[in-house]
Formats: sequence, C-alpha cells, structure tokens
Amino acid sequence: MKKIFYLLAATALITAVAGCKGTGKKEAPKGNTSTSGTVVMACDASFENVMQQEIEVFEYVYPDASVLSYYTDEKACVDSLLFGKARIAVVSHELTREQISFLRDKKHFAKTKKIAVDAVAVIVNPDNPVENLSVAELTEILTGKVTQWNDVYPSKLGKIQVIFDHNGSSVTKFMQDSILSGASYGENVFAANTMKDVFEAVKSRRNAIGLVGVSWISADLKNADLSAEERIKNLEVDDTTATSLTDEVKVLGIRKNDSPVAYKPYQAYIFDGSYPLYRSIYMINTGGAGTLANGFFAFVTSFRGQKLMMSTGVLPATVHHRMVEVN
Repeated sequence: MKKIFYLLAATALITAVAGCKGTGKKEAPKGNTSTSGTVVMACDASFENVMQQEIEVFEYVYPDASVLSYYTDEKACVDSLLFGKARIAVVSHELTREQISFLRDKKHFAKTKKIAVDAVAVIVNPDNPVENLSVAELTEILTGKVTQWNDVYPSKLGKIQVIFDHNGSSVTKFMQDSILSGASYGENVFAANTMKDVFEAVKSRRNAIGLVGVSWISADLKNADLSAEERIKNLEVDDTTATSLTDEVKVLGIRKNDSPVAYKPYQAYIFDGSYPLYRSIYMINTGGAGTLANGFFAFVTSFRGQKLMMSTGVLPATVHHRMVEVN
C-alpha cells in the first residue's frame, strides 16, 4: 500500500466489452452509424460500475455496435477527449471554456449533459463501532488532525488508516476541493490503486476507513451477473427506485455540521440533498451526427438509459421516479 502522494498515475487499460443478440452469422457492420461500428469511451474509474451496465445493454440491443471503454483518472479522460483518443468522456465536471475552444479549433464540437448524481460513500470495517460522522469530524480525519479511533468513539481499533483509490482520482479531488477547502491530506492517507481495492482493504482491516463512489457499495450490484436481456426486462417493471447498501462493509451516515441527523447515501437522500457528499456525473460527446458516439450518448441520456442507472445506486439525472428506501 503506497502513500497517496507518491502513487504513480495508473496506466489506462482499454477493455472491449461486446454484447451479442440472436443466432447465426451476422454481416459486418457497414461503417460507423449511430447503431453500428466502434467508439472509444474514456470514463472516470469511480463510475465503472455505472457505465459497464449501460454498455452491455446498448451492445445487446445493437449487436453491431462496440463501445471500447477504459477506466482511468479524470485528467486522463479529458486529455483523451481533447487529443482524439476517445470520442466520449464520462467525468464529474464539465469542460472548461479553454478546453471547449481547443476542441472547436480541431473542428470537434462537444455536447455535454449531466447523466446522474453520484455520492461519495464513507465505509469502515463491520467491526468498527462508529455509525456516523459529521462533515467536520470527517475533515479532521482526512487532514490528520484526528489520527486515533478512540478520539472519535471509544474503541481499541488504534490508528485510523484512510484509504482512497489513488492520487488524481475524482474522489480524491472532490473531497479535497469540496470538503477540505483545499487543505492537504494527512500522513494517515494511503492509496489502494482502484475502487475495488479500497473496498477489499476496508473489508480486511478493522482500523481502515475508505471513500468510494456509491455504485461500489450498492447491494444491487448482486445483479451485475444478470444478462443484458434480464436487465432490459427489469426496466419494464415499474418506476420505483429501491435502494439498499451492501453488508460486506459498514456504510457510515454523514451529517452536516449544523444538523444532528446523519444520512446514508440512499438515492432519496442524494435527491433531496440531505446526504452532503454528492457530485454530478457528466457525459461529453464529440462525435458527429450519425456516429456511434452520438448513438450511445442518445441511449444513455434516454429514458431507458437513465432508468438503467437506478440499479447502480446513483441518482439518474432525468428519470421521474418514486423513492423507496430499503433497510
């Protein structure tokens, strides 16, 4: 486990995920259209669980389409878009004016849309007696002002070990910019390379506290093994959003500094702003009309694509739905 400040940037790994429908030999796709061909998407690693489901269903519906996705840090995602290595980027912020101008000079016009609202979940080992933290308490832990669990709640867990995925990740940057007001992380902060590694580290270390995107702690990820066909059938059921959280780790409630009530990152509490650690997810498309980039962008922002996101724990940006909390 390396300290977060000395972690080298992760190498982006391009993974092709192809869906297939029907039987028999298919004709090769005739060029790149909105439903056929190949497109490269660069996606923030914390949103991997969200976008993989979108890709698998899209490729099932359109078997001649192939979305080649790779998951990396936000800067690498935006750079891939700017320099033509990817036609789509999924990140937690919009492009700057300078970046938009840079693309225009290259005759590439970016279309941006908010596709969901994500939350940063704070997780600890199931043996940890702590149930919730205030934003101020979390800040003191992240900056190293509080280093012992006994200073938070009576326990024998010893030194607090904070686990992020890696330096430069969107979760790391969000917490530093929005919660720490730019302050530096303490010496008790470490990197685990990936979101999955953070989750596994917290499961095995009684003194650890981790920060992950909410899609990584949704109990509905048990549905990750469903086929694309089964997922499509689930989309037709109703408009209820039933959210539940994993029991493999303990998900802490977080309370605002002026509130005695703590909230966990259920979709209902992300929706009304009660859960304070939330951020937006944006999809940026530089593909032209009639291209697969445009077709996939249209799918993700459509009713079906938005409804598909509900099972991942994030809050879709446009779907109107009822909220049901599952304890």
